[in-house]
Order: sequence, then structure tokens, then C-alpha cells
Amino acid sequence: MKLSTNWNAVFGTICLFAGLAHVAIAGDSSTKTPVSAGHDYRLGPEDVIDVFVWKEPDLSTSVVIRPDGKISLPLANELEASGKTAAELQREITERLRVYISEPIVNVMVKQINSLKISVLGEVRKPDVYRIKNRITVLDAIAMAGGFTDLARPNRVIVLRNTAEGPQRIRINVRQTVADSAALPFYLQAQDTVYVEGR
Repeated sequence: MKLSTNWNAVFGTICLFAGLAHVAIAGDSSTKTPVSAGHDYRLGPEDVIDVFVWKEPDLSTSVVIRPDGKISLPLANELEASGKTAAELQREITERLRVYISEPIVNVMVKQINSLKISVLGEVRKPDVYRIKNRITVLDAIAMAGGFTDLARPNRVIVLRNTAEGPQRIRINVRQTVADSAALPFYLQAQDTVYVEGR
């Protein structure tokens, strides 16, 4: 199938409609994403959690997950929080406190979800950091950023992702994805960076 020479305009229209079903708030880090944390929600950097230890007010606190994914708590010391559910983190804190307290009762609650965000950079009209409420695709992300600029190369889009095995660079040919009706959408994860290369 041969694409129109005015491909950017066509794609911009597609992206506009693709992005209407999704809501994002750009830029202002003071804006909090009103997302309810389900039991399977995995914590991420900048999320705020409440740690309550029954009958131990000195050990109960609110804490922000640091950019390195860790938190520091009284007696429990430093723990890896990013990537864990509240229940998993609760069990780990409980085990650490057993050294100091007989049968500690710990409750971990997610107070604010701030880690659900992606960055869209390069040859898009509104490069920025976007807070997201839903699972989104690369197409949705580009639509949020206003679509491609005239210098964009839709066949050279890179998704940068940090994983437990280390950073990944995933190349996406958006031009081919749009042209091929059988192509599966590529879904982004929180903290992903979408970079659109230019000519």
C-alpha cells in the first residue's frame, strides 16, 4: 500500500483521534494523578506511601519513593520499593521489624501515585513529560505530544525503557504500524521515554 506524500498530516489526524480516549496532564509536577491503586499496582519513583506499624507511632510514617526506587524507614533501614506491590513491601518491612519487635503488625497504603508518567521527546510538537491514567500505545503518546513535526522520521521512533536487566532501546516503525492493519500496538510502561528521530 502506497502512502500519501502528505503522510504527516494524515498521521496527525489519526493520532488526534487515537489520543482522545486517553487523558494526560503535562509538565506541572505538583499535579497528582488521581488513580486508585489496585492490589496488583506496582510502586514506582515519586509515589508516596503510608507505613503504619500498630502500637509503634515512632515507626509509622509517610515516605516518598526516591528516584533510585528505594525508601528508608526507622529500624527497617533501606529497602527497594519500586516494582513491588504494597502487599509485597508490607511483608518485607514486617520481616525486617521482627528483629526488633515481637510480631509486628504493618500496613502499607499507597497515598499518591506519581510514577505513572512517560516522556515524549524529539521531533514532536509538544515534547514534555506526561502523566497518564491508562495503558497507552506509542501512537497515543505521540498524539499527546501534538503529533510529528515536519522533520520527524516516523520510521525511526525509539522507546527507552529501564528494566531489571538494564536499559533497553526498542525501535518502533510507526509508519509501518499505521500502514499494516494486522500490526499489534506497542504498549508503553510507566517511566518510558519515546524519542522521535529527525531528518
